[in-house]
Amino acid sequence: MDASDTHLLLTLLEKQPVAALSTLHQGEPAGSMVPFALLPGGRGFVIHVSRLAAHTGDLIANPAVGLLVIATPDATTSPLALPRVSVQGRARLCPPEDPAYAEARSCYLAKLPQSEGLFSFQDFSLVVIEPQTFRFVAGFGRALTISAEQFAGLSRA
Repeated sequence: MDASDTHLLLTLLEKQPVAALSTLHQGEPAGSMVPFALLPGGRGFVIHVSRLAAHTGDLIANPAVGLLVIATPDATTSPLALPRVSVQGRARLCPPEDPAYAEARSCYLAKLPQSEGLFSFQDFSLVVIEPQTFRFVAGFGRALTISAEQFAGLSRA
């Protein structure tokens, strides 16, 4: 992975506010949208979910999840050429008593400060998605798979 692709991948994940979350719902694939933030050092993705949402029950029942982050489309770029990354990982609840909670909350609110009010809702919980593999498409003919360890080595923080 060259420096240009590394910069593109990290910028995509740092700047895009939402991802498509894939879970298994009653044994069938299901997709939803979630705001997300990165933990330092590429250790994981933080989402803040409501127990009222089907995807929350899904990821508790089966923590194997996927995240898809896509660059913002514009009128001059073919949708097939948009940079994107698909992340396969394992989700785990991160309750307030978890030692990782303060850092996860801080990272989430640093990226999504407008979400602070949701932390007062009792049905919302932080979830950390620990990545296993990344499939990064930087554009036509520029795709590669990287491990969580390789991603951690690329991360800026």
